[in-house]
Amino acid sequence: MSSLKSVMSLYSKSNFDELQWVIQIRRTLEEEVDEDGEFPVSIFSVPKLLMVCDQDSYIPQHVALGPYHYWRPELYEMQRYKLAAAKRFQKQLQSLKLDNLVDQLTMLEQRVRACYHKFLDFNGETLVWMMAIDASFLVEFLQVFVPCKMEQNYHVSHDAILRDVVMLENQIPLFVLRKMLEFKFSSLEATDEILILKFISLFKEISPFKMVEEEYPHNIQVSKSAHLLDFLYHMIVPNVLEQEQGTIDQVEFQQEKEEGNEKPSGDSSQVKQLYSELWKQLSKLNKGPVKIMKKVIASKPMKVFVKLPWKIITKLPGAKILKQPLEYLFFSQNEGESMSSSLNMNKPPLVEEITIPSVSELLNCGVNFLPTKGSISNISFDVKTCTLYLPTIGLDDNTKVFLKNLVAYEASVAWGPLVITRYTELMNGIIDSEEDAKILRGKGIIVNHLKSDEEVANMWNGMSKSLRLSREPLLDKVIEDVNKYYNGRMKVKVMKFMKAYVFGSWQILTFLATILLLLLMTLQAFCSVYTCKYTFSDTSE
Repeated sequence: MSSLKSVMSLYSKSNFDELQWVIQIRRTLEEEVDEDGEFPVSIFSVPKLLMVCDQDSYIPQHVALGPYHYWRPELYEMQRYKLAAAKRFQKQLQSLKLDNLVDQLTMLEQRVRACYHKFLDFNGETLVWMMAIDASFLVEFLQVFVPCKMEQNYHVSHDAILRDVVMLENQIPLFVLRKMLEFKFSSLEATDEILILKFISLFKEISPFKMVEEEYPHNIQVSKSAHLLDFLYHMIVPNVLEQEQGTIDQVEFQQEKEEGNEKPSGDSSQVKQLYSELWKQLSKLNKGPVKIMKKVIASKPMKVFVKLPWKIITKLPGAKILKQPLEYLFFSQNEGESMSSSLNMNKPPLVEEITIPSVSELLNCGVNFLPTKGSISNISFDVKTCTLYLPTIGLDDNTKVFLKNLVAYEASVAWGPLVITRYTELMNGIIDSEEDAKILRGKGIIVNHLKSDEEVANMWNGMSKSLRLSREPLLDKVIEDVNKYYNGRMKVKVMKFMKAYVFGSWQILTFLATILLLLLMTLQAFCSVYTCKYTFSDTSE
Protein backbone atom coordinates (compact mmCIF):
# COMPACT_ATOMS: atom_id res chain seq x y z
CA MET A 1 0.00 0.00 0.00
CA SER A 2 1.37 3.42 -0.94
CA SER A 3 -0.15 4.93 2.23
CA LEU A 4 2.01 2.67 4.38
CA LYS A 5 5.04 3.45 2.22
CA SER A 6 4.39 7.18 2.60
CA VAL A 7 4.20 6.94 6.40
CA MET A 8 7.37 4.84 6.62
CA SER A 9 9.18 7.15 4.23
CA LEU A 10 8.24 10.24 6.21
CA TYR A 11 9.27 8.58 9.49
CA SER A 12 12.66 7.76 8.00
CA LYS A 13 13.45 11.39 7.21
CA SER A 14 15.93 13.02 9.54
CA ASN A 15 14.06 16.36 9.50
CA PHE A 16 10.59 15.01 10.16
CA ASP A 17 7.85 17.57 9.45
CA GLU A 18 4.79 16.74 11.57
CA LEU A 19 2.51 19.20 9.80
CA GLN A 20 3.49 17.86 6.38
CA TRP A 21 2.92 14.31 7.66
CA VAL A 22 -0.64 15.12 8.79
CA ILE A 23 -1.44 16.91 5.53
CA GLN A 24 -0.14 13.99 3.45
CA ILE A 25 -2.07 11.40 5.49
CA ARG A 26 -5.34 13.33 5.17
CA ARG A 27 -4.93 13.78 1.41
CA THR A 28 -4.01 10.13 0.96
CA LEU A 29 -7.15 8.97 2.78
CA GLU A 30 -9.47 11.42 1.07
CA GLU A 31 -8.25 11.76 -2.50
CA GLU A 32 -5.90 8.95 -3.50
CA VAL A 33 -7.07 6.93 -6.48
CA ASP A 34 -7.27 3.17 -6.46
CA GLU A 35 -3.75 2.07 -7.47
CA ASP A 36 -4.92 -1.42 -8.34
CA GLY A 37 -7.69 -0.12 -10.55
CA GLU A 38 -7.67 2.37 -13.40
CA PHE A 39 -4.16 3.77 -12.93
CA PRO A 40 -1.60 1.02 -12.27
CA VAL A 41 2.02 1.75 -11.45
CA SER A 42 4.00 2.27 -14.66
CA ILE A 43 7.19 4.17 -13.69
CA PHE A 44 9.43 1.86 -11.69
CA SER A 45 12.76 1.97 -9.95
CA VAL A 46 15.27 -0.17 -11.81
CA PRO A 47 15.68 -3.51 -9.95
CA LYS A 48 18.83 -3.52 -7.81
CA LEU A 49 20.19 -6.65 -9.49
CA LEU A 50 20.26 -4.80 -12.81
CA MET A 51 21.40 -1.49 -11.35
CA VAL A 52 24.56 -2.85 -9.72
CA CYS A 53 25.75 -4.32 -13.04
CA ASP A 54 25.77 -1.05 -15.00
CA GLN A 55 24.56 2.09 -13.23
CA ASP A 56 25.42 4.42 -16.12
CA SER A 57 22.81 2.71 -18.32
CA TYR A 58 19.98 3.41 -15.85
CA ILE A 59 20.88 6.64 -14.03
CA PRO A 60 20.54 9.89 -16.06
CA GLN A 61 23.83 11.68 -16.53
CA HIS A 62 22.67 15.13 -17.71
CA VAL A 63 18.96 15.83 -17.33
CA ALA A 64 16.37 14.64 -14.79
CA LEU A 65 12.74 14.23 -15.84
CA GLY A 66 10.32 13.47 -13.05
CA PRO A 67 10.94 13.14 -9.32
CA TYR A 68 13.36 10.19 -9.00
CA HIS A 69 16.54 12.15 -9.82
CA TYR A 70 15.27 15.71 -9.62
CA TRP A 71 17.27 16.77 -6.56
CA ARG A 72 20.65 15.44 -7.65
CA PRO A 73 23.06 18.44 -7.64
CA GLU A 74 24.97 17.35 -10.74
CA LEU A 75 21.73 17.38 -12.79
CA TYR A 76 20.45 20.66 -11.48
CA GLU A 77 22.60 22.56 -13.96
CA MET A 78 20.03 21.74 -16.64
CA GLN A 79 17.31 23.46 -14.63
CA ARG A 80 17.89 26.80 -16.35
CA TYR A 81 17.43 25.15 -19.75
CA LYS A 82 14.22 23.54 -18.55
CA LEU A 83 12.94 26.88 -17.25
CA ALA A 84 13.80 28.50 -20.57
CA ALA A 85 11.82 25.78 -22.34
CA ALA A 86 8.88 26.41 -19.98
CA LYS A 87 8.96 30.14 -20.85
CA ARG A 88 8.93 29.38 -24.56
CA PHE A 89 6.04 26.99 -24.09
CA GLN A 90 4.14 29.66 -22.13
CA LYS A 91 4.52 32.09 -25.05
CA GLN A 92 2.92 29.51 -27.34
CA LEU A 93 -0.17 29.48 -25.10
CA GLN A 94 -0.86 33.11 -26.09
CA SER A 95 -3.34 34.50 -23.55
CA LEU A 96 -2.81 31.72 -20.99
CA LYS A 97 -0.01 31.44 -18.47
CA LEU A 98 1.73 28.44 -17.04
CA ASP A 99 -0.10 29.09 -13.75
CA ASN A 100 -3.41 28.28 -15.44
CA LEU A 101 -1.99 25.01 -16.70
CA VAL A 102 -0.60 24.15 -13.27
CA ASP A 103 -4.07 24.68 -11.79
CA GLN A 104 -5.38 22.06 -14.21
CA LEU A 105 -2.56 19.67 -13.41
CA THR A 106 -3.27 20.02 -9.69
CA MET A 107 -6.47 18.03 -10.20
CA LEU A 108 -4.31 15.19 -11.58
CA GLU A 109 -1.86 15.16 -8.66
CA GLN A 110 -3.00 11.87 -7.10
CA ARG A 111 -3.16 10.24 -10.51
CA VAL A 112 0.44 11.32 -11.10
CA ARG A 113 1.52 9.91 -7.74
CA ALA A 114 -0.18 6.60 -8.53
CA CYS A 115 2.02 6.14 -11.61
CA TYR A 116 5.25 6.03 -9.59
CA HIS A 117 6.39 2.89 -7.84
CA LYS A 118 8.42 4.86 -5.29
CA PHE A 119 6.55 7.06 -2.84
CA LEU A 120 6.99 10.79 -3.58
CA ASP A 121 7.43 12.41 -0.18
CA PHE A 122 7.00 16.08 -1.07
CA ASN A 123 3.95 18.30 -1.32
CA GLY A 124 1.55 18.44 -4.22
CA GLU A 125 2.46 21.94 -5.39
CA THR A 126 6.09 20.93 -5.80
CA LEU A 127 5.12 17.81 -7.76
CA VAL A 128 2.75 19.67 -10.10
CA TRP A 129 5.25 22.41 -10.92
CA MET A 130 7.91 19.76 -11.48
CA MET A 131 5.62 18.02 -13.97
CA ALA A 132 4.84 21.28 -15.79
CA ILE A 133 8.49 22.32 -16.20
CA ASP A 134 9.78 18.86 -17.16
CA ALA A 135 6.92 18.27 -19.58
CA SER A 136 7.68 21.64 -21.24
CA PHE A 137 11.28 20.56 -21.70
CA LEU A 138 10.26 17.17 -23.13
CA VAL A 139 7.73 18.78 -25.52
CA GLU A 140 10.42 21.12 -26.83
CA PHE A 141 12.87 18.24 -27.16
CA LEU A 142 10.35 16.41 -29.33
CA GLN A 143 9.56 19.49 -31.40
CA VAL A 144 13.16 20.41 -32.25
CA PHE A 145 14.32 16.83 -32.58
CA VAL A 146 17.14 17.66 -34.97
CA PRO A 147 20.73 17.26 -33.72
CA CYS A 148 21.95 20.67 -34.90
CA LYS A 149 19.01 22.50 -33.32
CA MET A 150 19.38 20.55 -30.11
CA GLU A 151 23.03 21.54 -29.76
CA GLN A 152 22.14 25.19 -30.34
CA ASN A 153 19.62 25.18 -27.50
CA TYR A 154 21.55 23.10 -24.93
CA HIS A 155 25.18 22.71 -23.95
CA VAL A 156 24.66 18.92 -23.70
CA SER A 157 24.90 16.81 -26.86
CA HIS A 158 21.85 15.46 -28.65
CA ASP A 159 22.77 11.81 -27.99
CA ALA A 160 23.40 12.43 -24.30
CA ILE A 161 19.91 13.91 -23.79
CA LEU A 162 18.38 11.17 -25.90
CA ARG A 163 19.89 8.47 -23.68
CA ASP A 164 18.54 10.16 -20.55
CA VAL A 165 15.07 10.64 -22.03
CA VAL A 166 14.51 6.91 -22.63
CA MET A 167 15.63 5.74 -19.18
CA LEU A 168 13.00 3.98 -17.07
CA GLU A 169 13.53 6.13 -13.97
CA ASN A 170 13.38 9.31 -16.07
CA GLN A 171 9.80 8.97 -17.33
CA ILE A 172 6.83 11.26 -16.70
CA PRO A 173 3.18 10.20 -17.24
CA LEU A 174 2.03 10.66 -20.80
CA PHE A 175 -1.33 12.09 -19.76
CA VAL A 176 0.59 15.12 -18.36
CA LEU A 177 2.01 15.85 -21.83
CA ARG A 178 -1.42 15.38 -23.39
CA LYS A 179 -3.00 17.78 -20.90
CA MET A 180 -0.40 20.46 -21.54
CA LEU A 181 -0.59 20.19 -25.32
CA GLU A 182 -4.38 20.24 -25.16
CA PHE A 183 -4.09 23.90 -24.08
CA LYS A 184 -1.99 24.59 -27.16
CA PHE A 185 -3.97 22.67 -29.79
CA SER A 186 -7.44 23.01 -28.21
CA SER A 187 -8.33 19.29 -28.62
CA LEU A 188 -7.02 15.92 -27.52
CA GLU A 189 -7.41 14.52 -31.05
CA ALA A 190 -5.00 17.09 -32.50
CA THR A 191 -2.68 16.60 -29.52
CA ASP A 192 -2.53 12.84 -30.04
CA GLU A 193 -1.82 13.24 -33.75
CA ILE A 194 1.11 15.55 -33.02
CA LEU A 195 2.47 13.36 -30.24
CA ILE A 196 2.39 10.13 -32.23
CA LEU A 197 4.28 11.79 -35.10
CA LYS A 198 6.91 13.08 -32.68
CA PHE A 199 7.20 9.74 -30.89
CA ILE A 200 7.61 7.84 -34.15
CA SER A 201 10.29 10.31 -35.22
CA LEU A 202 12.13 9.66 -31.96
CA PHE A 203 11.61 5.90 -32.39
CA LYS A 204 13.32 6.02 -35.77
CA GLU A 205 16.27 7.74 -34.14
CA ILE A 206 16.70 5.54 -31.06
CA SER A 207 15.48 2.12 -32.17
CA PRO A 208 18.21 -0.30 -33.26
CA PHE A 209 15.69 -2.13 -35.47
CA LYS A 210 15.26 -0.41 -38.81
CA MET A 211 11.60 -1.06 -39.59
CA VAL A 212 9.68 0.25 -42.58
CA GLU A 213 6.49 2.19 -41.90
CA GLU A 214 4.29 -0.69 -43.09
CA GLU A 215 5.60 -2.74 -40.15
CA TYR A 216 4.64 -0.16 -37.52
CA PRO A 217 1.75 -1.24 -35.27
CA HIS A 218 -1.45 0.26 -36.70
CA ASN A 219 -3.47 0.17 -33.51
CA ILE A 220 -0.96 1.76 -31.13
CA GLN A 221 -2.43 4.80 -29.38
CA VAL A 222 -0.81 7.57 -27.39
CA SER A 223 -3.80 7.62 -25.05
CA LYS A 224 -3.15 3.96 -24.14
CA SER A 225 0.56 4.43 -23.46
CA ALA A 226 1.76 5.05 -19.93
CA HIS A 227 4.86 7.05 -20.86
CA LEU A 228 7.39 7.50 -23.66
CA LEU A 229 9.36 4.31 -22.92
CA ASP A 230 6.12 2.33 -22.83
CA PHE A 231 5.20 3.68 -26.29
CA LEU A 232 8.62 2.76 -27.69
CA TYR A 233 8.38 -0.71 -26.15
CA HIS A 234 5.09 -1.45 -27.87
CA MET A 235 6.46 -0.19 -31.17
CA ILE A 236 8.92 -3.11 -31.00
CA VAL A 237 6.64 -5.62 -29.24
CA PRO A 238 3.09 -4.80 -30.43
CA ASN A 239 -0.01 -6.38 -28.87
CA VAL A 240 2.05 -8.69 -26.69
CA LEU A 241 -0.94 -9.74 -24.61
CA GLU A 242 -3.08 -10.58 -27.65
CA GLN A 243 -0.33 -12.35 -29.58
CA GLU A 244 0.92 -14.47 -26.69
CA GLN A 245 -1.94 -16.98 -26.66
CA GLY A 246 -2.12 -17.15 -30.45
CA THR A 247 1.58 -17.91 -30.70
CA ILE A 248 1.31 -20.61 -28.05
CA ASP A 249 -1.61 -22.20 -29.88
CA GLN A 250 0.35 -22.13 -33.16
CA VAL A 251 3.39 -23.78 -31.57
CA GLU A 252 1.27 -26.46 -29.89
CA PHE A 253 -0.56 -27.17 -33.17
CA GLN A 254 2.74 -27.53 -35.01
CA GLN A 255 4.02 -29.93 -32.36
CA GLU A 256 0.86 -32.04 -32.55
CA LYS A 257 1.19 -32.15 -36.33
CA GLU A 258 4.81 -33.28 -36.13
CA GLU A 259 3.97 -35.91 -33.53
CA GLY A 260 1.13 -37.21 -35.70
CA ASN A 261 3.45 -37.61 -38.68
CA GLU A 262 5.97 -39.63 -36.69
CA LYS A 263 5.85 -43.34 -37.42
CA PRO A 264 6.06 -45.73 -34.49
CA SER A 265 9.48 -47.32 -34.33
CA GLY A 266 10.53 -50.42 -32.45
CA ASP A 267 13.83 -51.26 -30.86
CA SER A 268 15.05 -53.02 -34.02
CA SER A 269 14.98 -49.72 -35.97
CA GLN A 270 17.68 -48.39 -33.67
CA VAL A 271 19.93 -51.31 -34.48
CA LYS A 272 19.27 -50.79 -38.19
CA GLN A 273 20.26 -47.15 -37.82
CA LEU A 274 23.52 -48.15 -36.13
CA TYR A 275 24.13 -50.81 -38.79
CA SER A 276 23.51 -48.37 -41.67
CA GLU A 277 25.76 -45.74 -40.09
CA LEU A 278 28.63 -48.24 -39.76
CA TRP A 279 28.12 -49.45 -43.32
CA LYS A 280 28.12 -45.87 -44.61
CA GLN A 281 31.50 -45.20 -43.01
CA LEU A 282 33.07 -48.50 -44.07
CA SER A 283 31.83 -48.24 -47.65
CA LYS A 284 34.26 -45.39 -48.22
CA LEU A 285 37.22 -47.72 -47.58
CA ASN A 286 38.09 -51.00 -49.28
CA LYS A 287 41.51 -52.19 -48.12
CA GLY A 288 42.93 -54.86 -45.80
CA PRO A 289 41.03 -55.44 -42.54
CA VAL A 290 38.35 -52.99 -43.59
CA LYS A 291 37.45 -55.28 -46.49
CA ILE A 292 37.08 -58.16 -44.02
CA MET A 293 34.86 -56.04 -41.79
CA LYS A 294 32.67 -55.13 -44.75
CA LYS A 295 32.17 -58.81 -45.52
CA VAL A 296 31.37 -59.46 -41.88
CA ILE A 297 28.75 -56.72 -41.79
CA ALA A 298 27.21 -57.87 -45.08
CA SER A 299 27.05 -61.51 -43.94
CA LYS A 300 23.86 -63.40 -43.09
CA PRO A 301 24.62 -63.71 -39.34
CA MET A 302 25.01 -59.93 -39.12
CA LYS A 303 21.71 -59.40 -40.95
CA VAL A 304 20.04 -61.69 -38.44
CA PHE A 305 21.78 -59.79 -35.65
CA VAL A 306 20.42 -56.50 -36.97
CA LYS A 307 16.84 -57.77 -36.81
CA LEU A 308 17.14 -58.55 -33.10
CA PRO A 309 15.53 -56.04 -30.71
CA TRP A 310 17.95 -53.60 -29.12
CA LYS A 311 16.98 -54.71 -25.60
CA ILE A 312 18.08 -58.28 -26.38
CA ILE A 313 21.35 -57.17 -27.97
CA THR A 314 22.36 -55.04 -24.98
CA LYS A 315 21.96 -58.09 -22.72
CA LEU A 316 24.56 -60.07 -24.69
CA PRO A 317 27.99 -60.55 -23.04
CA GLY A 318 30.15 -57.43 -23.44
CA ALA A 319 27.39 -55.43 -25.10
CA LYS A 320 25.82 -53.94 -21.99
CA ILE A 321 28.69 -51.52 -21.39
CA LEU A 322 28.23 -50.16 -24.92
CA LYS A 323 24.53 -49.48 -24.50
CA GLN A 324 24.76 -45.89 -23.24
CA PRO A 325 27.62 -44.68 -25.52
CA LEU A 326 26.05 -46.17 -28.66
CA GLU A 327 22.61 -44.78 -27.85
CA TYR A 328 24.23 -41.38 -27.25
CA LEU A 329 25.99 -41.46 -30.62
CA PHE A 330 23.46 -43.04 -32.97
CA PHE A 331 19.98 -43.19 -31.53
CA SER A 332 17.52 -40.37 -31.91
CA GLN A 333 16.05 -38.74 -28.84
CA ASN A 334 13.51 -36.66 -30.78
CA GLU A 335 10.57 -38.55 -29.36
CA GLY A 336 11.59 -37.83 -25.80
CA GLU A 337 12.51 -34.24 -26.63
CA SER A 338 9.18 -33.49 -28.29
CA MET A 339 7.30 -35.04 -25.39
CA SER A 340 9.34 -33.03 -22.88
CA SER A 341 8.88 -29.85 -24.91
CA SER A 342 5.12 -30.36 -25.04
CA LEU A 343 4.91 -30.96 -21.29
CA ASN A 344 7.08 -27.96 -20.41
CA MET A 345 5.62 -25.43 -22.86
CA ASN A 346 3.73 -23.56 -20.16
CA LYS A 347 6.36 -23.95 -17.43
CA PRO A 348 9.16 -21.45 -16.70
CA PRO A 349 12.29 -22.40 -18.65
CA LEU A 350 15.43 -23.76 -17.05
CA VAL A 351 18.62 -21.73 -17.32
CA GLU A 352 20.11 -24.50 -19.48
CA GLU A 353 17.36 -24.01 -22.08
CA ILE A 354 18.61 -20.48 -22.79
CA THR A 355 22.08 -21.71 -23.85
CA ILE A 356 22.73 -21.89 -27.56
CA PRO A 357 25.90 -22.49 -29.64
CA SER A 358 27.88 -19.49 -30.82
CA VAL A 359 27.76 -18.13 -34.36
CA SER A 360 31.11 -19.75 -35.19
CA GLU A 361 29.99 -23.16 -33.90
CA LEU A 362 26.70 -22.99 -35.78
CA LEU A 363 28.43 -21.90 -38.99
CA ASN A 364 30.84 -24.85 -38.76
CA CYS A 365 27.86 -27.19 -38.48
CA GLY A 366 26.18 -25.89 -41.62
CA VAL A 367 23.88 -23.20 -40.22
CA ASN A 368 23.52 -20.15 -42.44
CA PHE A 369 22.63 -16.65 -41.21
CA LEU A 370 20.46 -14.22 -43.15
CA PRO A 371 19.11 -10.78 -42.20
CA THR A 372 15.39 -10.14 -42.18
CA LYS A 373 13.45 -6.89 -42.16
CA GLY A 374 11.43 -5.89 -39.14
CA SER A 375 12.03 -6.57 -35.48
CA ILE A 376 12.02 -9.51 -33.07
CA SER A 377 8.79 -11.02 -34.38
CA ASN A 378 10.59 -11.91 -37.64
CA ILE A 379 13.17 -14.21 -36.01
CA SER A 380 12.89 -17.79 -37.29
CA PHE A 381 14.90 -20.94 -38.05
CA ASP A 382 14.25 -22.80 -41.31
CA VAL A 383 15.00 -26.45 -40.59
CA LYS A 384 14.98 -27.45 -44.27
CA THR A 385 17.59 -24.91 -45.36
CA CYS A 386 19.33 -24.73 -41.96
CA THR A 387 19.02 -20.95 -42.00
CA LEU A 388 18.65 -18.71 -38.96
CA TYR A 389 16.88 -15.46 -39.81
CA LEU A 390 17.70 -12.53 -37.51
CA PRO A 391 16.56 -8.88 -37.79
CA THR A 392 19.08 -6.30 -38.87
CA ILE A 393 20.16 -4.30 -35.82
CA GLY A 394 22.20 -1.10 -35.78
CA LEU A 395 24.52 -0.70 -32.81
CA ASP A 396 25.73 2.66 -31.50
CA ASP A 397 26.35 4.32 -28.14
CA ASN A 398 22.60 4.63 -27.48
CA THR A 399 21.68 1.01 -28.23
CA LYS A 400 22.88 -0.51 -24.98
CA VAL A 401 21.08 2.08 -22.84
CA PHE A 402 17.85 1.74 -24.79
CA LEU A 403 17.80 -2.07 -24.74
CA LYS A 404 18.75 -2.29 -21.07
CA ASN A 405 15.96 0.06 -20.03
CA LEU A 406 13.47 -1.88 -22.16
CA VAL A 407 14.59 -5.04 -20.35
CA ALA A 408 14.23 -3.30 -16.96
CA TYR A 409 10.74 -2.05 -17.83
CA GLU A 410 9.70 -5.45 -19.16
CA ALA A 411 10.92 -7.13 -15.97
CA SER A 412 9.07 -4.63 -13.77
CA VAL A 413 5.59 -4.85 -15.26
CA ALA A 414 3.44 -7.78 -14.18
CA TRP A 415 2.07 -8.91 -17.54
CA GLY A 416 3.36 -10.61 -20.64
CA PRO A 417 6.36 -12.72 -21.64
CA LEU A 418 9.86 -11.27 -21.57
CA VAL A 419 10.25 -10.71 -25.31
CA ILE A 420 13.05 -8.12 -25.33
CA THR A 421 14.85 -9.99 -22.56
CA ARG A 422 14.68 -13.26 -24.46
CA TYR A 423 16.06 -11.56 -27.58
CA THR A 424 19.02 -10.11 -25.69
CA GLU A 425 19.69 -13.55 -24.18
CA LEU A 426 19.60 -15.10 -27.66
CA MET A 427 22.11 -12.57 -29.00
CA ASN A 428 24.22 -12.93 -25.87
CA GLY A 429 24.24 -16.70 -26.41
CA ILE A 430 25.30 -16.72 -30.07
CA ILE A 431 27.87 -13.90 -29.77
CA ASP A 432 30.74 -15.10 -27.59
CA SER A 433 33.69 -13.46 -29.29
CA GLU A 434 34.86 -10.80 -31.70
CA GLU A 435 34.80 -13.40 -34.50
CA ASP A 436 31.07 -14.06 -33.91
CA ALA A 437 30.31 -10.34 -34.16
CA LYS A 438 32.42 -10.09 -37.33
CA ILE A 439 30.50 -12.93 -38.99
CA LEU A 440 27.11 -11.35 -38.24
CA ARG A 441 28.39 -8.00 -39.50
CA GLY A 442 29.51 -9.67 -42.71
CA LYS A 443 26.07 -11.24 -43.09
CA GLY A 444 24.39 -7.84 -42.76
CA ILE A 445 22.65 -8.69 -39.48
CA ILE A 446 24.72 -6.25 -37.40
CA VAL A 447 25.32 -2.72 -38.63
CA ASN A 448 28.21 -1.63 -36.44
CA HIS A 449 28.59 2.06 -35.58
CA LEU A 450 30.84 1.26 -32.63
CA LYS A 451 34.63 1.31 -32.77
CA SER A 452 35.21 -2.41 -33.32
CA ASP A 453 33.67 -5.89 -33.44
CA GLU A 454 35.16 -6.47 -30.00
CA GLU A 455 32.97 -3.69 -28.60
CA VAL A 456 29.93 -5.37 -30.15
CA ALA A 457 30.79 -8.67 -28.46
CA ASN A 458 31.40 -6.92 -25.14
CA MET A 459 28.08 -5.09 -25.40
CA TRP A 460 26.04 -8.27 -25.87
CA ASN A 461 28.02 -10.20 -23.28
CA GLY A 462 27.37 -7.37 -20.82
CA MET A 463 23.60 -7.60 -21.19
CA SER A 464 22.08 -8.86 -17.93
CA LYS A 465 19.92 -11.94 -17.65
CA SER A 466 16.26 -11.67 -16.78
CA LEU A 467 15.08 -11.27 -13.21
CA ARG A 468 12.24 -13.73 -13.69
CA LEU A 469 12.06 -16.71 -16.03
CA SER A 470 9.10 -16.92 -18.37
CA ARG A 471 8.40 -18.50 -21.72
CA GLU A 472 8.31 -16.58 -24.98
CA PRO A 473 6.85 -19.11 -27.45
CA LEU A 474 8.34 -17.69 -30.67
CA LEU A 475 11.94 -17.34 -29.52
CA ASP A 476 11.80 -20.48 -27.37
CA LYS A 477 10.83 -22.46 -30.49
CA VAL A 478 13.71 -20.94 -32.47
CA ILE A 479 16.23 -21.74 -29.72
CA GLU A 480 14.85 -25.27 -29.40
CA ASP A 481 15.04 -25.92 -33.17
CA VAL A 482 18.59 -24.56 -33.44
CA ASN A 483 19.78 -26.65 -30.49
CA LYS A 484 18.05 -29.76 -31.85
CA TYR A 485 19.74 -29.33 -35.25
CA TYR A 486 23.15 -28.60 -33.72
CA ASN A 487 23.06 -31.46 -31.21
CA GLY A 488 21.92 -33.86 -33.94
CA ARG A 489 25.03 -33.32 -36.07
CA MET A 490 27.43 -36.31 -36.00
CA LYS A 491 30.56 -34.19 -35.42
CA VAL A 492 28.90 -32.56 -32.40
CA LYS A 493 27.80 -35.93 -31.06
CA VAL A 494 31.32 -37.31 -31.46
CA MET A 495 32.88 -34.34 -29.65
CA LYS A 496 30.40 -34.55 -26.79
CA PHE A 497 30.89 -38.32 -26.72
CA MET A 498 34.66 -37.91 -26.47
CA LYS A 499 34.30 -35.41 -23.63
CA ALA A 500 31.76 -37.52 -21.77
CA TYR A 501 33.26 -40.99 -22.19
CA VAL A 502 36.91 -40.63 -23.27
CA PHE A 503 38.81 -37.50 -22.24
CA GLY A 504 40.08 -37.68 -18.68
CA SER A 505 38.32 -40.96 -18.01
CA TRP A 506 39.87 -44.30 -17.06
CA GLN A 507 36.92 -45.98 -18.78
CA ILE A 508 38.61 -45.52 -22.17
CA LEU A 509 40.56 -48.75 -21.74
CA THR A 510 37.42 -50.66 -20.78
CA PHE A 511 35.58 -49.19 -23.74
CA LEU A 512 38.31 -50.10 -26.24
CA ALA A 513 38.61 -53.60 -24.81
CA THR A 514 34.87 -54.09 -25.13
CA ILE A 515 34.92 -52.89 -28.75
CA LEU A 516 37.70 -55.37 -29.52
CA LEU A 517 35.81 -58.17 -27.79
CA LEU A 518 32.65 -57.38 -29.75
CA LEU A 519 34.57 -57.44 -33.04
CA LEU A 520 36.16 -60.78 -32.18
CA MET A 521 32.75 -62.25 -31.26
CA THR A 522 31.35 -60.99 -34.56
CA LEU A 523 34.30 -62.48 -36.48
CA GLN A 524 33.87 -65.80 -34.65
CA ALA A 525 30.19 -65.89 -35.60
CA PHE A 526 31.13 -65.15 -39.18
CA CYS A 527 33.76 -67.95 -39.26
CA SER A 528 31.27 -70.46 -37.91
CA VAL A 529 29.25 -70.05 -41.11
CA TYR A 530 31.98 -69.31 -43.68
CA THR A 531 35.54 -70.63 -44.08
CA CYS A 532 37.71 -67.79 -42.92
CA LYS A 533 40.89 -69.02 -44.62
CA TYR A 534 39.31 -68.39 -48.04
CA THR A 535 38.42 -64.87 -47.01
CA PHE A 536 41.91 -64.05 -45.76
CA SER A 537 43.54 -65.63 -48.80
CA ASP A 538 41.22 -63.50 -50.91
CA THR A 539 42.46 -60.31 -49.33
CA SER A 540 46.12 -61.22 -49.59
CA GLU A 541 46.00 -61.56 -53.33
